[in-house]
Amino acid sequence: MSEQAGEAVPAAQKSSWTSFLKSLAGFTGDLSAMTAPPFILSPTSLTEFPAYWCERPELFAAIADGKTEQARALAVLKWFISTLKGQYTSRNESMGSEKKPLNPVLGELFYGYWPANAARGGKTTLFVEQVSHHPPITAYRIENLDKGVTLTGHSAQKTSFSGGSIIRETSRACSSDCIPSVWGVRGIPDHTSRLRIDGLSYGSPYIELAETSYIQSSTGWLSTIEYKGKGYFSGKSHSFKATLTPPSHTSPHVIEGTWHTTSKESHSGATFHDVASPKEEITVAPIEEQGEWESRKLWFGVAKGIREGDFESAATFKGKIENEQRQRRRDESAGGTTWELKHFKHVEHDPVYERLGKLFKANPPTEDGYAYLGNGPHSES
Repeated sequence: MSEQAGEAVPAAQKSSWTSFLKSLAGFTGDLSAMTAPPFILSPTSLTEFPAYWCERPELFAAIADGKTEQARALAVLKWFISTLKGQYTSRNESMGSEKKPLNPVLGELFYGYWPANAARGGKTTLFVEQVSHHPPITAYRIENLDKGVTLTGHSAQKTSFSGGSIIRETSRACSSDCIPSVWGVRGIPDHTSRLRIDGLSYGSPYIELAETSYIQSSTGWLSTIEYKGKGYFSGKSHSFKATLTPPSHTSPHVIEGTWHTTSKESHSGATFHDVASPKEEITVAPIEEQGEWESRKLWFGVAKGIREGDFESAATFKGKIENEQRQRRRDESAGGTTWELKHFKHVEHDPVYERLGKLFKANPPTEDGYAYLGNGPHSES
């Protein structure tokens, strides 16, 4: 390990980190099944991650305010780019480096909301359910019913190790609806994305996005977001270039910048997105009011141990939860039953993905999905 590793890795954890790196190098398959050293664990479950889609809820609500197809397509792109900082750099800012989130159990739930105000109209709510454990798949629903805008989707992740970096591929199928439906704002934000987790050799992991994301509107407008991040020898961290192409394929809008700070429209030089201002945390019910399957109550002991540096306690609570889940699966197998989802239903073919995917030759051309059942709890404002 380098001298930098001595600074990034707690002294008591150096040997376990070295062993972990050696295990990574020889591991084949999905890394989500591996056990990471306690000091690199996040106290947050992966079921909370969909909240990153709406930490600037005024931008989400503003999608419904566009008066033209172009205005709405630009609003969707601005909202999407503005979510990336929270999704991919916030752990480095709050915890010093990227952390491995807690792997949710099947049936785990997360609920929250952003209260109503004049800037965004009504309350914005979030419902999340872990719909699969192996592979990990998280389904979610975000809605501001007063504004008539919703987001329904799921994310499935596959993680591998290559060239000294962790490679995480995320398959997402999402649809964003604006009401009235004649406005036709439907899209597939980030239907597939690839990211690298670098900085492993010195124990301070960070994320760099790679490849391309697409947002396809039913009106024909297509956003193509190319991530250009920092390479080993050149480049600027978190750089991107977004091209919004109209149905006519003429006069596209081009936006360039860094997704964790600001970007500008190339033709005018005007600021397109700016995430320098503080994000708005989601409001969640107190632990004592949560049900046993809600994330923060389920993982309370583990999260407390991680935050306090009591990794032995965290490991004990974590092991208890995992053993209970294994026993639940054995009992279901013995009884010939399967887990029943609460808020979502698995569908073999996602018609929105397939219809919009044809417009830009999405790969893969078909996807399964999770349909929202319309039964999420609605917190009081």
